[in-house]
Amino acid sequence: MEEKRNFDLLTLGQLLLRLSPPNDDRLVRGDTFVKQVGGAELNVAVGVALLGLHVGVISKLPSHDVGRFMKSKIRSYGVSDDFFLYDSSPSARVGIYYYENGAYPRKPKVIYDRANSSFYSLKIDEIPKEAYTAARCFHTSGITLALSPALRETTVEMIKRFKEAGTLVSFDVNFRGNLWTGEEAKECIEKILPFVDIFFCSEDTARLTFKKTGTAKEMMKSFTDEYPISIVASTQRMVHSPKRHTFGSVIYDAGKDQYYEEPPYKDIDVVDRIGSGDAYISGALYGLLTSDFDCGRAVQFGNATSAVKNTIPGDLPSCDLDEIETIIKAHNQTGPQSEMAR
Repeated sequence: MEEKRNFDLLTLGQLLLRLSPPNDDRLVRGDTFVKQVGGAELNVAVGVALLGLHVGVISKLPSHDVGRFMKSKIRSYGVSDDFFLYDSSPSARVGIYYYENGAYPRKPKVIYDRANSSFYSLKIDEIPKEAYTAARCFHTSGITLALSPALRETTVEMIKRFKEAGTLVSFDVNFRGNLWTGEEAKECIEKILPFVDIFFCSEDTARLTFKKTGTAKEMMKSFTDEYPISIVASTQRMVHSPKRHTFGSVIYDAGKDQYYEEPPYKDIDVVDRIGSGDAYISGALYGLLTSDFDCGRAVQFGNATSAVKNTIPGDLPSCDLDEIETIIKAHNQTGPQSEMAR
């Protein structure tokens, strides 16, 4: 008899404290910061939890007040802390990043202070064995692989153990040039692709990091030709200005040899783009995990969840299932629509 899996999704990643000047003020002149919580894999977990699935995060936090603030905030979104680990050492600290909003022609700005936080000390032996059979799907990203050689080793081993336990493995390349080079990313990620079931990779990353050629769809299919990947998703963002974007995506189902897409969300009023790529993943994974891996449903939920996250301040999404379904319905309607939800 197959073991019951209590979680729909577990993610692994560093939890970050985000400090931002209020509104559109600048880092170099503002006197106050707005304190928020974020992190790529956490953003995904929160999005899936808000849509109604049972989700947990594997991470390591300091056991002091800042760690407790982050834990409390994360639990408030319905995300489980069952697999949180805690650092009581004198050097325990959280990763921090500073974010400044942009306004044309000034671009948004990010400054990281995340090195040597408590998460960097995570060891494979600290992960409870029951984690590997606790969820239907496990998700992490290239950011976690890039943080340090030791974390890279731990993460790769975790991916292998989840796969061996029969867990679906979801992976987002999420390339960050300030964390590692394209060559390093390519070499490392190609070693884990044999264990990946659901793969998120943008067209630019496929070309620049993996040296792929051809159309976006040809590059997506090539990953499934080379590795036993079942589903490849690629987002497509057009930045008209820091506060006006168009967003869409394509998903390829290797089993059916079929591509899925829909008209993009045009001229999104961007309040904060941070976390919108992660929100896409949360919507796409929700669509896949709540159906028989219907990629058309994944495109709809991914695009809608990402489009709406762009309009919300902070890293984390805040839309429930009813709101996302309403947005999907409106996106597919033609003709006049009400300008207010009431």
